[in-house]
Amino acid sequence: MGESKTEAQGVVDPPLYFQAHVFVCCNRRPYGHKRGSCAARGSESLRDYMKARAKELGLAGVRVNMAGCLDRCEFGPTIVIYPEGIWYKIETKSDIDEVLETHLRQKGRVARLMLTERDVPPGKG
Repeated sequence: MGESKTEAQGVVDPPLYFQAHVFVCCNRRPYGHKRGSCAARGSESLRDYMKARAKELGLAGVRVNMAGCLDRCEFGPTIVIYPEGIWYKIETKSDIDEVLETHLRQKGRVARLMLTERDVPPGKG
């Protein structure tokens, strides 16, 4: 592999502060909004569960954060995990447990929950 642009410029990125950063959409739109919202579908309690469960599992280097609108409202509740940029639709605590175990612990993917380039909200594609 060749040098990155920053390495070629003599600048080296610092080590990652977190090994994985999970953003959970907790955006809330007014009741009846045509796109819906992740918070109206329970994302806030799912985020709280995910934070507590990640800590219980001892997933060091994993940060679970609330996010504003991630713009995939129609598929919500949604999360995105960086540095990979993998998107998931989560609806249950079981979904969260599967993402924590398979994606964050085993470094795999939960294919049945993944949002892909085919999952584009109406009017965005």
